[in-house]
Amino acid sequence: MKSPIKKQFERWQEERVKPSLVKSPERKTPFSTDSGMTVERLYLPPESEYETQSGFPGEYPFTRGIYPSMYRNRLWTMRQYAGFGTAEESNKRYHYLIDQGTTGLSVAFDLPTQIGYDSDHPLAEGEVGKVGVAIDTLADMETLFDGIRLDQVTTSMTINATAATLLCMYVAVARKQGANLATISGTIQNDILKEYIARGTHIFPPQPSMRLVTDIFEWCSDHLPRWNTISISGYHIREAGATAVQELAFTLTNAIAYVQAAVDRGLDVDRFGGQLSFFFNAHNNFFEEIAKFRAARRIWAKIMKERFGAKQEETMRLRFHAQTGGSTLTAQQIENNVVRVTLQALAAVLGGCQSLHTNSRDEALALPTEDSVRLALRTQQIIGHESGVADSIDPIGGSYLVESMTDEIEQRVWDYIAKVDDLGGAVQAIEKQFYQSEIAESAYKYQMAIERKEKVIVGVNDFRLEGEQRPDTLRIDEEMRTKQIRKLQATKATRDRTKVEAKLKKIQTDAGGNDNLIPSILAAVEAYATIGEISDALRNVWGEYEK
Repeated sequence: MKSPIKKQFERWQEERVKPSLVKSPERKTPFSTDSGMTVERLYLPPESEYETQSGFPGEYPFTRGIYPSMYRNRLWTMRQYAGFGTAEESNKRYHYLIDQGTTGLSVAFDLPTQIGYDSDHPLAEGEVGKVGVAIDTLADMETLFDGIRLDQVTTSMTINATAATLLCMYVAVARKQGANLATISGTIQNDILKEYIARGTHIFPPQPSMRLVTDIFEWCSDHLPRWNTISISGYHIREAGATAVQELAFTLTNAIAYVQAAVDRGLDVDRFGGQLSFFFNAHNNFFEEIAKFRAARRIWAKIMKERFGAKQEETMRLRFHAQTGGSTLTAQQIENNVVRVTLQALAAVLGGCQSLHTNSRDEALALPTEDSVRLALRTQQIIGHESGVADSIDPIGGSYLVESMTDEIEQRVWDYIAKVDDLGGAVQAIEKQFYQSEIAESAYKYQMAIERKEKVIVGVNDFRLEGEQRPDTLRIDEEMRTKQIRKLQATKATRDRTKVEAKLKKIQTDAGGNDNLIPSILAAVEAYATIGEISDALRNVWGEYEK
């Protein structure tokens, strides 16, 4: 007679190929070692220990993965975060990355674009094209994706305060290409709360900013059904100095605030919940990071089911992108960063990420060169195609260490969620400086541990190399801003100014009312209004956040 566990396993084996869960057949690979040992789809603990474990992948609470076959079906999306200088330069880098095998694009925008200033604004001087690509109008976005069909590639855009405007530019380009918007897939970060907590590229006060977020949720659920409407980001919280537990806790409390805002708007959680995604940091402590990702899925599933009453499994699944830790990269002995990134990427894969960006070895010094970004991409490809870690689902599940860490992280995160609830929620916690003070204290402790050599950073506070020479790095043309301003002026000279002014006035009217702002922003974008003009139209109504 079969045991209950064996019956469960056979049922899972049979149901793993449900069309709703599996998007493609298993990869064409022998799933065996070089010695000829078969690698099974999933490994289970002894029956005596099964009750203490976390069930099957693709089943609530998804601790072992959100899909029944995970990477045996298809590898994670391999993205490389890129954008610098002008749209022309960034477009060349995108084509290079596609030629090298990247399976998804990830756009970095410069600071003026992120905070709603055109390249000719006085505050933009010295920043145009430096940490990302400069995008002033739809003309720049058209150039950025020249020769790239948006219905044939997924694109992630790291943009927050001006997320609605950049999303509208992307939609406008897709329309011009003749694409069916129902087939367009990708992600917009659109996570404004963490900007107040850790990053600082906010424009408006929290309440109107949250309105823009929910406007995107609502509009995309009707017009861009395959689009991830938000990438709720723990990455920048971790970069600011948070611990792994704080990264997860603060990300999830922000996520609760977004879902609650949408529910308060009257949206059904099962209508928009499947379009939410997350963005986590893959840091140095290998096993803690794996446990963090596994705990994240379990906690989020419970939040969506028990707190918000979600009924669909798609709503309960936590899908996440991971990026290796930028703050862990060192300017000293940059070759060591290749090792750090490899370990961090491996932790993300073993933790079950859906997409991954690997940082380049020279990013502590400058934007990465082509050689460096290719090596970063090759790191992912080697993990995916040569290491064998993608052949079995949740291969590290059942580890006494990882399972114990997963449980402890979960409990600590629930404790933080309770604290934030007591403060009135994420927005109130931000206004009371709760997150900021917690992160500052953790960052201080971490730095003190380095300075006291309680924590060794190879090449920095130990194993140093004297007389190291700075390697060649990518340099941005200082004349780039002049070129960008000329292009902006040319666009303004050829557009219908009267039409632009009417569209901007409509944005202001809608901002003062309750209508969804995406249609009016899209109309302004298609009239070639600039990102600065659209942001100013909103500033005129909402003001700026100055705390």
